[in-house]
Amino acid sequence: MNIAVLTPEREIFHGTISSVKVPGVKGEFQVLNNHAPIVSALAEGKVEIVTAAGGYTFFNLEASAKQSGDETGKKMIFQIEGGFIEVLNNEISLLVQGVSQL
Repeated sequence: MNIAVLTPEREIFHGTISSVKVPGVKGEFQVLNNHAPIVSALAEGKVEIVTAAGGYTFFNLEASAKQSGDETGKKMIFQIEGGFIEVLNNEISLLVQGVSQL
């Protein structure tokens, strides 16, 4: 699966993942490979991404710099204030606000 995590200011994460957990407005849910198409609002909470083979880029909020990696199974956690998720054909788009890296 591929994911793009976007804020109004910048791209926070882009790359290949094996799973993502998000804070839906009716509770946390996880998206795995071949998930059914969905569009959902997100509440305040944690977004947990687990990387897969294929590489990724992310914006390091502490260093204010874009970085890349290729480590499989790396867990990245972001705190968000809210947003939306769209899943279609193993392509995931997260449009979020108020992001901080945990």
